[in-house]
Amino acid sequence: MARMHARKRGGSGSKRPISKIPPPWLTVSPDEVEALVVKYAKSGVPPSQIGVILRDQHGIPLVKPIVGKRVLQILRNNGLAPEIPEDLKNLIERARRMHVHLQANRSDSYNKKRLQLVEAKIHRLVKYYRSAGVLPENFEVQTLYKYE
Repeated sequence: MARMHARKRGGSGSKRPISKIPPPWLTVSPDEVEALVVKYAKSGVPPSQIGVILRDQHGIPLVKPIVGKRVLQILRNNGLAPEIPEDLKNLIERARRMHVHLQANRSDSYNKKRLQLVEAKIHRLVKYYRSAGVLPENFEVQTLYKYE
């Protein structure tokens, strides 16, 4: 049977601004935005959350139209970029938690299958980031998550 609707769940959520130029009501200068990004990065906020904080607390819809650089580019220029990409780091942490769970619950076959899928995602991402030059060629995943 064909799918009746294009989306299975609701389509609510925030949408990106349509215009690629900064809004006329925004009074923040590019240097101030860059300083905010650096301040939040130094306080330990991950790059994905910096944009959310800027949007919700400071009314800055997008960083790139204002500064001309993305958040991660600003962090790289200031030497604050994470050593491994955030999506890969989150997947590795998820795999570590799943493995700890499996040590306590050996017969959880559902979790075994999910762990295999997560580890496959990790290996695909590592392969991509190696080819893109984000990670070094001798990068090893096994050294990152220790099952304790």
